[in-house]
Amino acid sequence: MKPLLLAIGFLTLALTSTSAVEFSTIDFAGKRFTVCSVNVRKERLQLFHRDDSGQPFKRFDRLSPWIEARGQKLVFAMNAGMYRTDFSTVGLFVSGGKQITPLNTTNGHGNFYLKPNGVFAVTKDGARVLESSAYPALSEQVVLATQSGPLLVLGGKLHPAFKANSESRLLRNGVGVPSPDIALFVISEAPVNFHELAVLFRDKLHCPDALFLDGTVSSLYAPALKRCDFRAELGPVFGVTE
Repeated sequence: MKPLLLAIGFLTLALTSTSAVEFSTIDFAGKRFTVCSVNVRKERLQLFHRDDSGQPFKRFDRLSPWIEARGQKLVFAMNAGMYRTDFSTVGLFVSGGKQITPLNTTNGHGNFYLKPNGVFAVTKDGARVLESSAYPALSEQVVLATQSGPLLVLGGKLHPAFKANSESRLLRNGVGVPSPDIALFVISEAPVNFHELAVLFRDKLHCPDALFLDGTVSSLYAPALKRCDFRAELGPVFGVTE
């Protein structure tokens, strides 16, 4: 757990909450980020996409009452892997141990296809981020998985395409894994480029592996922070219930 303890040491403002998810903020390179820490061994981290009729939720304020009707409470949510204009997932999507959409290793244009791209997965052995091409060799039982791109950090190295002086700055979010127990979901509170987000994960949060989730549509649901972001209608969504 040493990497996580080091990460917590950099948090500039702790936000108290009765939620199972720990919410904090961090200042890095003149930008502020919200960090949502989930212990995947203790909390109910899930992936949501469609309701019982097959319609995508699209918004947190539609997902939350659907969960409440089932006797649960949504305490955290964030947009997950990338999706198409019809809200279908672009790549791998595993929810509740069931694969809904297969791995996508094709080439194309856009952030998803900026290789290496990757998968965030929770298995019986914990959380991990891995390169998409390595996923088929994964022998552990997968509980949930979502595919996106590009990888921000892999094995402690930044994606080779990132440029520190890039002027492509957007609100962005990603997920990093400092240990198999912990997943750190991060959203920027100001526009950042890929390099800035990747360095944050590697050098401040001590995540040797981290995956970009999206930009522009990046959104957070956190009742403890009085947040229910709506920047765009969403495809797959991470959620923690209790």
